Amino acid sequence: MSGAGKTTLAERLHGRMQKLDFRVELLDGDIIRTNLSHGLGFSREDRDTNIRRIGFVAELLARNGVAVIVAAISPYRKVREEVKLKIKNFIEIHVDCPLNVLIKRDTKGLYRMALAGQIEHFTGISDPYEPPADPALVLHTDCETVDRDTDKIWRELLVCDYIREEFLPGNQDSGLAFAAAGEGI
Repeated sequence: MSGAGKTTLAERLHGRMQKLDFRVELLDGDIIRTNLSHGLGFSREDRDTNIRRIGFVAELLARNGVAVIVAAISPYRKVREEVKLKIKNFIEIHVDCPLNVLIKRDTKGLYRMALAGQIEHFTGISDPYEPPADPALVLHTDCETVDRDTDKIWRELLVCDYIREEFLPGNQDSGLAFAAAGEGI
């Protein structure tokens, strides 16, 4: 949901991957809405269209050897599952945070406005959020640090063999700077 920490974690992971010479792109939901999905509203249909567009771009990049990190509000399970089927090596991470903490973190006042009925279709308030049925990771950003959660994501990438320890700095004997296994994240 808004304010859970998706973008903060995505930016941290993106920075770590860039330092290791990954071909990596970050698709942030707010930036995508401004550029690729401009004009879409927040109805269920428009939200699904937005997520399908993000999924299309992610799949296109991934099949061309780019690691893709997506940080977007994707409230509906059905469209997430649809996108997941199209992207090889898809890892779903649920960034979870209780509503009372999200409200406290809300620097833009969005939750206050949504609770007052001034924003329609606000995820978690006037519109539903359907948590993933079986995410690879659940991160509880209300009680874990950004560094710890980023490390959890990194370990999941290692476990799934999307990145390999032998190519990490300090573990390499060859001239390789870094190698990514798989076609997407």
